[in-house]
Parts: sequence; structure tokens; C-alpha cells
Amino acid sequence: MYNRDVRINMRKFESGDFDRLWQMDQECFPPGIAYSRLELMHYMRRPNAFTVVAEADGEVAGFVVGECWNSKGHVITLDVAEPFRRQGIGSKLMLECEARFAQTGCTASLLETAVNNFPAITFYKDHGYVVLKTIPRYYEGSLDALLMGKKLSNTTPPRSTPSAREKRNSRPGSE
Repeated sequence: MYNRDVRINMRKFESGDFDRLWQMDQECFPPGIAYSRLELMHYMRRPNAFTVVAEADGEVAGFVVGECWNSKGHVITLDVAEPFRRQGIGSKLMLECEARFAQTGCTASLLETAVNNFPAITFYKDHGYVVLKTIPRYYEGSLDALLMGKKLSNTTPPRSTPSAREKRNSRPGSE
């Protein structure tokens, strides 16, 4: 169920957030897909990377790490803590990430997700992503991933409210 009473604030990552973000990644993804501390820190520190944190009523509720490279944006990870799912936070994080991509001249957004992560696949499709190809043995050398992508427009500002479809489609899993 969609909860309209939660106040969501998007902000830049602060160094004191790291432990909470890493813990959230461990909770959102199974071993082998969740990032180690070193991996997450590496991706967050890449030259063209950014991290946006979502707070709900003052508590860290989710985050997205993205990077721009050669006119393409790459969503490295998008995590929403279990108690805050189905409240539009994942959608707001995705829209903020895509807006940042577009503002830096990216014409497309790409991401990978496990072939068995059906809630994520549905979430991304609902946000206009299409499957571009399957990447064999992407996770731990055994689980395939889907490479998904979307063309971006640099004239589309981020939405401030979820669509009717997002309100209607409550689903479990990390967004």
C-alpha cells in the first residue's frame, strides 16, 4: 500500500552515511550480489559517480549510486530498506538518478539485474527500461544478469509524485 504521509528528502551522500548504506545493501541483496565494503566504496568514489540518499521522516530509507561515462549513465545500485518499500522511494531515487544523467549529457541509462529478481525487473520495466541482452554468469560466475536500458531526455525534470501505476503496483523486493 502506498503511504502518502511519509516525507521524503533527497540529499547528497555524506561520509557518515557509509556504514548504513553498506548495511542496507547487505539486507537488499543476497551474498554474492551484495557489494563488499570495498566494492561499494570503490563505486561511490569513481570519478564520474554520485550517490543520492533518500531520507523518510529523517531516517535513511534508500540510496542510489550512478555514474556517467561516454554519454551513458549506469545505475550501479538502487537500494530501499524493507520498511520503506512501496512508498515511492525507489521511484524517486530512479528519477533523481536519471535527471542527473540527463543533466550531464547522458542519452541513455543502463543497469544490470539478476534474471531471477522479478520485482526489480518489473520495477525497471515500469520505469521504461527494456531488456537489451542477457549477460551469462554475471553474478558469482553462475547467475545470469539482464542488461536493461532506457533512452533519456535531458528536458524531463524529476517527478515529485508517483504515477497512478506506481501507486497501484505494490510489490515486494528491493526496487
